[in-house]
Amino acid sequence: MATAQQFAGQGGTIPDASGFVAFDVSVAGLPVSAAFPGFGLEKVCIDVIHSYDDDLEIYLKAPDNTLIYLAGRLGGDGDNFLGTCFRGDATESINSASAPYSGQYRPLGVLGNVNNGHNPNGIWQLLIRDVAAPDQGTLLGWSVSFSSNPAPPFGYSAGNLPLVRINTLGQAIPGGPKIMAKMELVDNGPGMLNGLNDSANAYNGWIGIEKRGHSSSSFAQPQYNVETRDSLGNNFNVSLLGMPEENDWVLYGPYNDKSLMRNVLTYEFGRRMGRYASRWRFCEVFVNGNYQGVYTFFESIKRDAARVNISNLQPGDVSGTELTGGYICSIDWPDDGGWYSQFPPDPTQPASNQVYFQYVEPPDDEIQPEQRAYIASFVDSFETALYGPQFTDPVNGWRRFAAEGSFLDFFLMNELSKNVDGYRLSTFFYKEKITDGNKIHMGPLWDFNLAWRNADYCGNNLNGGWAYRFTDFCQWDMPNWWRRLIQDQGFQNRLKCRWTQLRESIFSNNAILGFVDSTAAMLGQAQQRHYQLYPVWGTYLWPNPQPLAQNYAEEITLMKSWIVQRLTFMDNYLPGICQNTGLSIQGNSKDLLSIYPNPFAGAFVIQLNDPSFFSGTTRLKILDLQGRICRTVRVLPESGSQKIEIGSGLAPGMYLIQLEDSENNRLHQQWMVHSGN
Repeated sequence: MATAQQFAGQGGTIPDASGFVAFDVSVAGLPVSAAFPGFGLEKVCIDVIHSYDDDLEIYLKAPDNTLIYLAGRLGGDGDNFLGTCFRGDATESINSASAPYSGQYRPLGVLGNVNNGHNPNGIWQLLIRDVAAPDQGTLLGWSVSFSSNPAPPFGYSAGNLPLVRINTLGQAIPGGPKIMAKMELVDNGPGMLNGLNDSANAYNGWIGIEKRGHSSSSFAQPQYNVETRDSLGNNFNVSLLGMPEENDWVLYGPYNDKSLMRNVLTYEFGRRMGRYASRWRFCEVFVNGNYQGVYTFFESIKRDAARVNISNLQPGDVSGTELTGGYICSIDWPDDGGWYSQFPPDPTQPASNQVYFQYVEPPDDEIQPEQRAYIASFVDSFETALYGPQFTDPVNGWRRFAAEGSFLDFFLMNELSKNVDGYRLSTFFYKEKITDGNKIHMGPLWDFNLAWRNADYCGNNLNGGWAYRFTDFCQWDMPNWWRRLIQDQGFQNRLKCRWTQLRESIFSNNAILGFVDSTAAMLGQAQQRHYQLYPVWGTYLWPNPQPLAQNYAEEITLMKSWIVQRLTFMDNYLPGICQNTGLSIQGNSKDLLSIYPNPFAGAFVIQLNDPSFFSGTTRLKILDLQGRICRTVRVLPESGSQKIEIGSGLAPGMYLIQLEDSENNRLHQQWMVHSGN
């Protein structure tokens, strides 16, 4: 019969802001657990001196390369792990405890996964990394203990969500660059369970993987960027979980979003609005056999026919038409690339603050000097027009550079969700080529985990008030675009009409609350496992507002109640006047063009109110959301207003109206109408 044994390892320095340091201990004389299934690793104990526990990531590595995540990015500015032991049967999780850490805790990973039948004899390693300056630490010593009370495996056999199994081949996942790893996906289809031991049937191959995130980098549940690759490390386009082929993906862990669905809610309804937003699938993730909870597999933001469908700007496109598109940029944290706006942020902020734009596509390390200069100049021209005295002019104002419909929808989604990061962080926009319209489009929507009542600062948990007025409460280098746009009466009126249209359809109470309920039901079993690993009910996770939910059902109830109140606030206080259910283009203090009814059933009318504006032969094109022309109407200048009736025959869906002159120049950005057939 095997007896309990402890093996102690030496300590050493934990260098400041460095890679992983390995501390070894040699284990010998133990039986293989396959022969003694009731014997195995019981606990791991460490003694670490460090003045900022949040800087540390700590793993256990078994001789067969199994990695167990013990602790990481916890404890804030607390000091030390002294007399800290990790056991699979501990009452308290390290995740819910506070620094300084002393006593027995369940680790972030599943300690029992090392008791897998492999030979325990050999070199065990404690891997520790200090991720940030300016303080190093010291490992005083550590030990592994084996007994007839081994740490148990995680209790999972099968679930209704797809499974993602990642094997890093003994490597810890860094914050970059990506490492090569293997990924298996199990997706047996609707209504079927996906077993932990099922064969991979949705993907089985190589990936590059790295940790991702800014504020989320300190969360117990890691976030990952994933790149599907071939065996040589080259990009490999593939369809994953029913999403179109690509090679760049995001595994998003909704750690501080206790509903697990706030990003999904946003992207789903962004797509229902007729805009591109990332497709998604919920899944459960195992890394090196360690259960890591519920994740969402997202498409990353990228130029692609099935994602942001704009021209693929090449390194050689440095002049002429090719230089003009397509670009994806973002308003975000300053980094080593990008550029600053030539205009100050909103007037509530100090003049020294500056708005920062990042290059996304092409990325900073690929974009050419001519391309940098072009997109910065175009954005500057847009801002110059927006902040100029004639900013409402339909020809020379801000609409000359911007697709108004996208600004309307972007505004409404950020305001409906009251996104605390809206307009100032993870705020994407793209610029199409001159032959495709030559306009800036807002979106895609991204990073709404702190929206929908999930931020306790700057008034964003309140169901009233406006997200675009964030800087009334908090200082931030936020662009003044939205305060300026809301001064445009035409923008206000079209905003109100678009809201009215959406409230009658996809933004109805039943539509939104029904989606929340159905998603919560889908997550029913998986969320229980997730919160077994992360026992955070009643615990404050930055920046959860009060009251803190005590269980999943209560979290969903709190969010739904807030949504209903927010919808009511928007109904009552959204500025603008919608005189009918149509849409219009305004200029010279009157509507140049009106479209009604909207939504329509069978037919709708396009009314030209100022024929003097339409000099020469003009075309109206009706396009679907894939850009395919469904109808073309030739318009001849006449005296007085004109009504053009578009008859039935359009399939149910969303359509775009585009106005062009005789030389195919787009006079106005399209307006979206909805067929209710």
